[in-house]
Amino acid sequence: MTDFQITHKDGNARRGKLNTKNGVINTPAFMPVGTAATVKAIFTKDLYETNSEIILGNTYHLMLRPGSQQIKNFGGLHKFMNWNKPILTDSGGYQVYSLSNLRKLSEEGVEFSSHIDGTKIFVSPEKSIEIQTDLNSDIVMAFDECTPYPAEYDEAKRSMELSMRWADRCKEYFKDHNTNKLFGIVQGSTYEDLRHQSASLLSDIGFDGYAVGGLAVGETQTQMFDVLDYTVSQLPIEKPHYLMGVGKPDDIIGSVARGVDMFDCVLPTRNGRNGQAFTKSGPINIRNAKYKSLDEPIDPESNNPICRDYSAGYIHHLFNAKEMLGGMLLSLHNIYFYQEMMSNIRFAIENNEFKKFKDDFLSKYLDNVNSL
Repeated sequence: MTDFQITHKDGNARRGKLNTKNGVINTPAFMPVGTAATVKAIFTKDLYETNSEIILGNTYHLMLRPGSQQIKNFGGLHKFMNWNKPILTDSGGYQVYSLSNLRKLSEEGVEFSSHIDGTKIFVSPEKSIEIQTDLNSDIVMAFDECTPYPAEYDEAKRSMELSMRWADRCKEYFKDHNTNKLFGIVQGSTYEDLRHQSASLLSDIGFDGYAVGGLAVGETQTQMFDVLDYTVSQLPIEKPHYLMGVGKPDDIIGSVARGVDMFDCVLPTRNGRNGQAFTKSGPINIRNAKYKSLDEPIDPESNNPICRDYSAGYIHHLFNAKEMLGGMLLSLHNIYFYQEMMSNIRFAIENNEFKKFKDDFLSKYLDNVNSL
């Protein structure tokens, strides 16, 4: 049995199974983000109930607190956070972008000034893989420079070529120190030839999966879909394709239609903590006064435990009273929403009904989004 099997195709949409040492991931899959060894405001036991099959952790943040050696001493990240399903760890490449004012970039790697106390920390491609090996993540990401947007062509080319040299170094270190999975990351901003070069170079190096990075950094949805249209087709078809950091429901569905298998994003939990609930009729702001007296679920079409057990009026009260339970309930509700959406996507692909599902879902969901 190969590690990744595509069981059904419907157009470019793919239904598959990715095998890891800690379980099978049904794709297309959404990964809740657990940056610091926790999916914010959600108990692990509740996360299991949402049918989440894989979560994401972050190398940079776990390196700083509590430290990768500390987690290794606890038996690895799974045991440390009491999560026995697969974990993917971001390499720290996103922080090269997001903390650009706190780092110095060189051929050898990146010197960060800790956002916590200013301590200098140097991360090379090899160090990133070493940390992720200590964490014992099921899927390790190559260390890269996430190119900012917009970027001039020469800057995007320099950044992509550096990331490709780092990818080669990651693979060399990984093969001698780790037996899990290593994914490469395609860069190149919004330039088709650079994306093609990056995909070709990564394919030559050889990875267990291929991510498209450098998106969700300010480009429009049209630009993002254009990049996917000319990038995903260049990736090895027999390997999983992962779109990093993209998580709006319409973005996910449009990306599945372009051959993407895996997604992660902070949206369901971050927005949940700030009063936004995702529903089949579009997102709602539970703080809105119209929900104060509503003795109905926040999404009447959902049967998840939050919708079964709590009214919109009650959750509105929790946010009005600044009770932390409000953010916990909406975060959990949103993860249920995302995982139900992914399950419905997989079912539609299996039954050659993905286009109908896509059209029906988006017509209802976006009608409300566009009216906000």
